Amino acid sequence: MPTLTLAIPDSALSALRRSPTELGRELKLAAAIHWYGRGLMSQERAAELAGMNRRDFLHTLAHEGVDVFVVDDDSLARESSGG
Repeated sequence: MPTLTLAIPDSALSALRRSPTELGRELKLAAAIHWYGRGLMSQERAAELAGMNRRDFLHTLAHEGVDVFVVDDDSLARESSGG
């Protein structure tokens, strides 16, 4: 698995009152939610990125007020036309 290194200012960690490990988890979850919400990742892949199972990821989406089901205009058009 690739490893990504980020330089985070100490002042940001201090302001957020997070350890580097906590911030890393939160950043991965935020990225997973963002990319899932934009339709760039499936629920399964976003949950994997966040380090969660799919059920817990769906629960987190609901808790954060994020739509659990992402529907784009093309999918909606296909559904409305019956095909």
